Amino acid sequence: MTTRQKQHKIGSGFGANSTADDVLDGINLQGRTALVTGGYSGLGLEITRALSRAGAHVIVPARRPATAREALHGVPRVEVRPLDLADLSSIRQFTDQLLERHDHKLDILINNAGVMACPETRVGPDGTWEAHFAINHLGHFALTNRLYPALSSAEAARVVSVASSGHFLSDIRWTDPHFVRDGYDRWLAYAQSKTANALFAVHLNSLRDTAGTGPRAFAVHPGSILTPLQRHIPRDEQIAQGWMTPDGTPAPGFKTPGQGAATAVWAATSPLLDAHGGAYCQDCDIAEPATTEDMLIGGVKPWATDPEAAARLWQLSAELTGLGSHAA
Repeated sequence: MTTRQKQHKIGSGFGANSTADDVLDGINLQGRTALVTGGYSGLGLEITRALSRAGAHVIVPARRPATAREALHGVPRVEVRPLDLADLSSIRQFTDQLLERHDHKLDILINNAGVMACPETRVGPDGTWEAHFAINHLGHFALTNRLYPALSSAEAARVVSVASSGHFLSDIRWTDPHFVRDGYDRWLAYAQSKTANALFAVHLNSLRDTAGTGPRAFAVHPGSILTPLQRHIPRDEQIAQGWMTPDGTPAPGFKTPGQGAATAVWAATSPLLDAHGGAYCQDCDIAEPATTEDMLIGGVKPWATDPEAAARLWQLSAELTGLGSHAA
């Protein structure tokens, strides 16, 4: 039986102001392969750079490969491959090519790409999937399942899902996940997808617990950071939300991209997490249960760590994508 992950700090020695380079200090990733979705912009770009500096070979899937190559120019040990997370056929083609490599293994998978508060958009095989749920969750669900053989070939692989304190705003909308019946709400759509990211890590890790093999999985809240993720949110709205001052300065409590990348990199590499698979992390430590509605403070809501909900979401995702626990 899957048990609920205990959400308590473990004293990592790092904190909210730590950077990705801080947490990788002394860690040698030479000979290891990482894959970072969205690894050429904002938070993902900082993650890619940090992993490369630590010696990893980093694969960066990109819907716009030319843009990705330009952004990553000069970063060593990086390869860009085309991928559209909203398109299951693109995911199949990408993963088939990756798995064809002789003796290929994947040590780190960081599911970072996503959209935030975008206009109502429909994607998927029949054009009915809501874009946040499809891109932020279902695309990564399919990608991870199809890469499971490569992850299982690595000695101690890890999968990190970049979630958000945005999950505070919504559990999974079990009766209307694609906003067909109740009308579209861009913030609830984003929130649901972030809850899904956290639950995905819970159930993926439970597969390892059951089988004794496979990757450890974690979800992370990177903190509040101003990046291109907010491209659909007008500047006036960001000022009204208190995210930035009128001159564009990030509000107190917001992190730099390097600080925002730290928790994902820490979750991907720290030996302190070996016994804590499935955890939701923030500020380079395991997050405590949320005791406030203040998303800047963070923590994790109970619906984002519920193993029964995680199993239910996994089943729904498998039905929608046609993939199971570790599809070939």
